[in-house]
Amino acid sequence: MNICVFLSAADLDERYTRPAREFAELLGKGGHTLVWGGSDVGLMKVVADGVQENGGRLVGISVEFLAYKAREQADEMITAKDLAERKALLLEKSDAIVVMVGGTGTLDEATDVLELKKHGKHAKPVVVLNTEGFYDGLKDQFRRMDEEGFLPLPLTDLVFFAEDGVSALAYLEESVGIQ
Repeated sequence: MNICVFLSAADLDERYTRPAREFAELLGKGGHTLVWGGSDVGLMKVVADGVQENGGRLVGISVEFLAYKAREQADEMITAKDLAERKALLLEKSDAIVVMVGGTGTLDEATDVLELKKHGKHAKPVVVLNTEGFYDGLKDQFRRMDEEGFLPLPLTDLVFFAEDGVSALAYLEESVGIQ
């Protein structure tokens, strides 16, 4: 399965890097392909290293102004002209999406993919990996949107919040029919 992961390129402490490494190991050992922003820095590097070291493939999609940070040893590296094209390619190349810890870029990518799903432009499973409760506030906001009628489909059809990598991957494999 080609799994797109939205995540930070920042250097983060062990409470975020350890679960990211564990998730990356699961992806690699499961024979999955990581589709990601292509950077070879920070948490993006941690996940790419973990997937590659455990037998998974890497498909990076960088953007022109960040190409100098792109990972050289990816199986495939694409350079988009801008962020909009990058987001479209990330979605196109993936079978499922995982949102890991990140900043405004990660949040932008996540909301874009959820908005497209809401409008029926794709039906790919989307998981928010809620490491250390990072997305508790977002989870509460989505519940409120659901309860107050702001979502045209049930929250459970839009996104799954996972507390760890094992449950995230299990949900994705079940959603796409992998046993």
